[in-house]
Amino acid sequence: MNANKRKNIALVTGASAGIGLELTRKLLSEEWQVVALNRSDFPKEDTKIQKAVMNGWLRIYKTADLTDYDSLRGTLEEIRSKERRIDILFNNAGGAFHELSYSKQGREKHYELLTVVPYLILMELKELLKNGSLKTVINTSSSALKHVKEFNLEILERPKTFRKLFGPYAASKLALSLWTQAIAPQLAQEGIKIRSVDPGGNNTLRKGKKSGLPIVVSLLMKLFFSPPTHGANLLYEAALREHRHETGVFVLKGRIAQLKFIDQAVNVLERIHEVYEHEFLGSAPKVV
Repeated sequence: MNANKRKNIALVTGASAGIGLELTRKLLSEEWQVVALNRSDFPKEDTKIQKAVMNGWLRIYKTADLTDYDSLRGTLEEIRSKERRIDILFNNAGGAFHELSYSKQGREKHYELLTVVPYLILMELKELLKNGSLKTVINTSSSALKHVKEFNLEILERPKTFRKLFGPYAASKLALSLWTQAIAPQLAQEGIKIRSVDPGGNNTLRKGKKSGLPIVVSLLMKLFFSPPTHGANLLYEAALREHRHETGVFVLKGRIAQLKFIDQAVNVLERIHEVYEHEFLGSAPKVV
């Protein structure tokens, strides 16, 4: 194994498909090591990916379901036991669901996956980040958050209605960007920078998978949206280029943008930290 020749290490969640896969490919091409936290397998026909695995440049950790706390907890423990440091954490895993559904913990699935889980991963891997050189967190957000007309934590966790893309998905991405801004001063004291980033419009439709997008948006995506390499480049640039020294900001189209409902940022952070302490840590098996 000659992984040590690759100086920087990035952890990418949702690295095996879409933007996450293209980001993994880009990082590997730029001489990074990549730690992948995935639910599904990488494409077996991708020879460059398979070579990276054989050489130890790409190390894969799998979880059955990111929203299943028992599964996620075990995978994060494995990462902590085997990895020494992380320079950049890309909280990228996500997706838009086609119907209203709930996690095992009883919260709406978009909110659990897109808002809460990135916080759990950050908290559990924070010591590895502190051991790294760049100490940077990039949370994948979305421009869909601009369409949120009403923001309420109770509705966010257990909505009474469902609307594709512009309902729970958009609100959950807004909540992600809000807690990103709220936690920035606290993380700065530990030398960690954090940003939320819109990866732009990307054609991430997958055959055989029900779409969580409105029909019109799906058609537009097929016809006009960029391939996932576009989003991967935007995430990479947000981590390492112009805004690399910024923290707590939301980056939209390469520029820092203002968030709506900013008065709710601290409330979101407090709520998900409570989930982390009482549900994620509180339900962990006791070591005797």
